[in-house]
Amino acid sequence: MNDAPDAYLAGLRLLARRELSSVQLRDRLAKRGCPDFEIDEALARLREEGALDDRRTARAFASTAARVKGRGRLRILRELEAQGLDREVARAAVDEVFDEIEEPALLERALAKRLRGPIRDEGHFRRLYQYLTRLGFPPSAITASLKARYRRAAPDD
Repeated sequence: MNDAPDAYLAGLRLLARRELSSVQLRDRLAKRGCPDFEIDEALARLREEGALDDRRTARAFASTAARVKGRGRLRILRELEAQGLDREVARAAVDEVFDEIEEPALLERALAKRLRGPIRDEGHFRRLYQYLTRLGFPPSAITASLKARYRRAAPDD
């Protein structure tokens, strides 16, 4: 008697909870003890039926990461690739999301969360730069935004 769950039904249940990439779903089904040939068949059937779609998954993740979590383009790309999504699929999803979002406004919102008052000194400047870099914003945009604030906060000579 086989104690492994039916890969197709288990996959449907997992996808009912949240969007998963093919790689994520394959890993979860394998952890549940489903045989490889059943996983392959289940993934093919789920793709055919439209329940499993890496492009849709990438788009949903990128949209949430940008709009809700305030992450930048570079970090979202890294996270999508870490989830096992194809680089081209990830890039297309991120480009689509960032066509609808103003990246400078997103960067300013992230900076406003962390910055209370003026930038005090170069150490404070560096910490803010590192924070925004970890969020995945482009270094040139970070530098421009921080320098503009740092100049405004500097006392006139």
